Amino acid sequence: MAVCAHKQDEPVWRLGLRGARANLGPGLALQGLAIALVVAYYRWPAAEALLREATALRARFGVFVPIALTAVCGGVIPFLYLRAQPVTRPAHPWRDLWFFGGYWAYRGFEIDLFYRGMAALFGTGRDVGTLAAKVAMDQFVYCLLVAVPVMVLTFGWRAEGYSWRRLRERMRGRFLRHEVLPLYLANCAIWIPAVSAIYSLPLPLQLPLCNVVLCFYTLLVSHMAAHQASGRAPSQAGPGG
Repeated sequence: MAVCAHKQDEPVWRLGLRGARANLGPGLALQGLAIALVVAYYRWPAAEALLREATALRARFGVFVPIALTAVCGGVIPFLYLRAQPVTRPAHPWRDLWFFGGYWAYRGFEIDLFYRGMAALFGTGRDVGTLAAKVAMDQFVYCLLVAVPVMVLTFGWRAEGYSWRRLRERMRGRFLRHEVLPLYLANCAIWIPAVSAIYSLPLPLQLPLCNVVLCFYTLLVSHMAAHQASGRAPSQAGPGG
């Protein structure tokens, strides 16, 4: 997610709004992709076969499927893209590959467990009430209390040279207001429509769709970061343009 500088006394809502604006392009692309994939699933004659394949793959390999898929889509592919760009290569040495892959592998396990918990708690129906309950639990409980704080701490640890001492010093008195809440508000603006699309699919396809849009989104943000670092406007052609 793009990061923008802010003043210490700037209101949290304004920090979040600026974060959402900074990610507006990737966010709209992510939302459009998620909706397009859901529409394609329900209108595609081979959708039932795809569901059977996803279910069989998960049954055969178990939790290793979401772990590996999320590690590759969220961590390895974007990292390799950043390594390929001369302007972002110095900030992403090869030793950081374990961090990106390991972080997103863990998140794959966590998100898979969460999606299954949502299905057990609210059922597998795709009516408006069920979708609203899942989206609310996802965005207003899980993201606020778990996903965003863990991301802030983990990537902050990396930014501080993997030093817990420097991370504690950096976060002292600013963790919630200046780190978690602005990122959380920007997260809501981008991901509420996306997870609404994700929960409208059958359970076996929810994490694969999440990983597709996650990979697309992180590549877009990486593309923007590379062009910002070089002082040029992002290309409209996408990561390979």
